[in-house]
Amino acid sequence: MRVGRLDEWVDAWRRLIVPLRREFGFEVHGSWVDRDANAHIWVLSYEGGQSFAEANADYWASPQRERLGVNPAEFLVGEQVREVEQVL
Repeated sequence: MRVGRLDEWVDAWRRLIVPLRREFGFEVHGSWVDRDANAHIWVLSYEGGQSFAEANADYWASPQRERLGVNPAEFLVGEQVREVEQVL
């Protein structure tokens, strides 16, 4: 996260990105802030008719996403994406 942008990012993410993700069939299971690491962590899933990768590509390519006016590159300096399997 760019220094000093964490709270601004979380606000935009909560107001704009989460509702659009849900509109595209994604479920947001939770979100956390690690202030010591200046990081935002969230858990996202997709159970629709496409693969996660296909649905994610559709989300990113959508006109709705472009109209949000939120450019993650203005806030994020990198990201870590992990695919996990639920065991409990």
